Amino acid sequence: MNRKEMLLNVLDKTYDKESWFAPLKDSIEGITAGQASWKPSGDATKSIWENVNHLLYYKERIVANLEGREWTQNLDGDQTFSFTEQSNEENEWKKVVERLDNSSCRLRQLLSNMTDEDLKRDSFFELKLMDLLLHDAYHTGQIIQIRKMQGSWPSHR
Repeated sequence: MNRKEMLLNVLDKTYDKESWFAPLKDSIEGITAGQASWKPSGDATKSIWENVNHLLYYKERIVANLEGREWTQNLDGDQTFSFTEQSNEENEWKKVVERLDNSSCRLRQLLSNMTDEDLKRDSFFELKLMDLLLHDAYHTGQIIQIRKMQGSWPSHR
């Protein structure tokens, strides 16, 4: 397996192909805006929506960088959890989920079009991408834990 195949494999498994663990796409499937906005008690806890905002911010930023677009929405880590505004509106939640799906698919497409030489030439991108994918897996676990706490995680999983 070459570098690109390895990165694509990790991208797939962290986003939409189940392996030993549930991928991000499955972790948010079927939840309502209310469930996405729900927060467990405690100052340090985040909602599912906030976690998705955080992941969406970094994914859209890396896609913009790969496409050569200037990224002007420079937020610090804490601000990324509020990247989109939470509400109980189902359409707003669906837009956020769609943005996450679009950015994940676009990232896959961009990576698929890269050559091994491109990856060797830009080892910084390769490291950033691996960090992003591990970061997605970490927050996916948090999302699943929140769903278990609220009783919205399917019992068959």
